Amino acid sequence: MIRNDIAGPLAAALAAKGYASLTPVQDSVLSPDASGRDLLVSAQTGSGKTVAFGLAMAPDILSAADMLAPTERPLALAIAPTRELALQVARELAWLYAEAGAQIATCVGGMDFRNEHRALKRGAHIVVGTPGRLRDHIEHSSLDLSGLQAAVLDEADEMLDLGFREDLEFILQAAPAERRTLMFSATVPPAIEKLAKDFQKDALRIVTAGEARQHGDIEYRALNVAARDREPAIFNLLRLHEAQTAIVFCKTRANVNHLLARMANRGFKAVALSGELSQQERSHALLALRDGRARVCVATDVAARGIDLPGLELVIHADLPTNADTLLHRSGRTGRAGAKGVSALIVPPADQKKAQRLLKTARLEATWAPAPSADEVRARDDARIMDHPTLQDAPGDEAALATALLDRFGAEQLASAFIRLWREGRPVPEELTILRDRNPAPIAPRERGDFGDAAWFSLSVGYTGRAEARWLLPKICEAGDITRDAIGAIRVRENETYVQIATGMAARFGDQLELEPGLLMQRLPGQPSLERTAPGTQDIPRQDAPAGTEDDKARPRKARWSASARKSHNAAKPGAASPKGKAPKAHGKARWTKPASKQKTTGKETGRKR
Repeated sequence: MIRNDIAGPLAAALAAKGYASLTPVQDSVLSPDASGRDLLVSAQTGSGKTVAFGLAMAPDILSAADMLAPTERPLALAIAPTRELALQVARELAWLYAEAGAQIATCVGGMDFRNEHRALKRGAHIVVGTPGRLRDHIEHSSLDLSGLQAAVLDEADEMLDLGFREDLEFILQAAPAERRTLMFSATVPPAIEKLAKDFQKDALRIVTAGEARQHGDIEYRALNVAARDREPAIFNLLRLHEAQTAIVFCKTRANVNHLLARMANRGFKAVALSGELSQQERSHALLALRDGRARVCVATDVAARGIDLPGLELVIHADLPTNADTLLHRSGRTGRAGAKGVSALIVPPADQKKAQRLLKTARLEATWAPAPSADEVRARDDARIMDHPTLQDAPGDEAALATALLDRFGAEQLASAFIRLWREGRPVPEELTILRDRNPAPIAPRERGDFGDAAWFSLSVGYTGRAEARWLLPKICEAGDITRDAIGAIRVRENETYVQIATGMAARFGDQLELEPGLLMQRLPGQPSLERTAPGTQDIPRQDAPAGTEDDKARPRKARWSASARKSHNAAKPGAASPKGKAPKAHGKARWTKPASKQKTTGKETGRKR
C-alpha cells in the first residue's frame, strides 16, 4: 500500500501508474530522518531513483498546497549527465507532478537554445538539464536560480567522470545557500564525498538494500572465445537470447561502426549510439529501439550513459570495460526494477586475466563458459517453434485455407515450409572454433630454457621493416588461436624473424600461413641459425618476459637503421666508423612495405602504419 504521507497529487499519479508499494530507495528518502535534510543517496541503476527524488523534493516545492501556483523562477532543478537521461528524468517528473499542475522545462545540449529560453521565460516550476547547457542559460541570464528550493544531482559519479565538476560548482554557487541538495549516485568515490562536503550541509547518507547486493537481478557470464571468433560469438549470443532489446558495448566509435556494418550484413535489426551522431540521429535510434523497429543497440560507454531502454534483457561487452565501475554501469542497463537480465563478457585468450581482475574488483561472480555454438542456437530456435503460442490457438477463419493447403501439399511438406519460413527471417548461426581449454586457470611461469619441445617458423619481415615482438605476438596468437604461453623465443633478424611455437600448437599454422597480405609465416625443417647478422637485430627471450609487457617496454633496444644509413655503412671500408662512433640515426620509416603485387596503384607508396 502507498504511504499516506505523500502529497495527494503525487499519490494519485503513483496509483494511476500502478504503484502498489514503493521501492527501498523511495521509502528511504521519505523516512523521518530524511525530512528537510540534504541527502547523499547511493542506489543501483533502475531502482526508482527519479521517482525517489521527485517525492523527496515535493514538500519543498508544494508546501501545504496541492496545486503549484504560477512562478517566474524555478523551484526545483535536476541535473543529469547526458541529454537522454535528462529527457528521461523530465518525462518521469511530468507524470508524477501532472496532477499538481507543474510546468517542466528542459535545458540540454543539442536542442534549440531559443526554444529553451522561451520556455524558461514562460515560467517553469521544475527545470531539468545537463551541466553545460544549464551553465549557458545562467550566464545568459535566462535561468534565474534565486528562488530555488531544491537541487538534485542525478548520477553524480558519472557527471564527475565526464568532467563536469567545474560546471556543477558554478551552478550550485548560483543557487541560494539555504536550498536542499539531493545527490544520487550509483557509487560514492572520494570525489563524490568531496563534492558533497563542499555543497551539502549535514547530509544524510542513504545506502539502499539493493546497493548492498550489487546488481542481484543480473546474471553475469564470461564467454571464452577464440580471438577470431569475437564477433561471431556476439552474433550467436544475440540469436540464442533473441532479447526484446539488447545493447552491445564497444570501446571506440570505429568499433561501433564496424560491428554495426557486420550486423546489418547478417540481418540483425541494429542501430548505433556514438559521440559522432547528432542529437536528431540519437533520438531516431532510441525511438527505433523503443517502438521495436530495432532490437540491438551498439554503443560506446559515453553515448549509452543514462539511457533507459524498455525490455533490455541482454548486455554484451564486445570490448572489456576499462574498470570495474564501468562494468557495473554498463551492466546496470539491464536487471532494472526487479526484472532479470544477463551481462555477458566476450573474453578472447589474451583478455582472460583482465576479465578475472575486473570481476574480482567489482565483487561479481560470473559463470565461465564457451560462447553459444551454432548447434545450440539451432536447438533453441527449434524449441521456440514448438512453444510458439500461435500453434496452441484453435483454428479461426483461416480453417478453410488450412484444409485446402493440407489437401494440396500434405502435412509433412506444409510443416517443412513453415520451418523454412521461420528460419528465413533470422540470421544464420555462426560456426565457432572449439577451444581446448575453456577454464580460466592461472598459468605458472616458466624459467628460461624450460620451454620444451617446439617447432620453428620464419616470418617474412625483419628489423628493416621495423618488426618487433610486441607487434608480431598478437598477430601470431590470433592466426593460430593460441595464447602467449604457446610461444617461445622471438628472434628478429635483418630481413626475417624466427618464432618458436610449442609442438602441440604448431600444427595449427600448417606449413605456410599469411598473417596479413604480404606477411608470410613458414614452418622450418629444423632450428635456424640464430647468429646476429647485422646491427640492430633483437633477441626476445619470451620465457622471461612476454613481449608487450612493461618488462619488454623497459628493455633497452639497439637503434634501427634506415635503408640509406645502412647503405652508407655497408659501402664503408672494413673498420670504418660512423661519425663520432655512433650508429646512423633512423629516419622513422613505415614498419614494413607490402610487396609490389599487393600494393594499390595510386601512384603513392603504400605501407603499413603502426
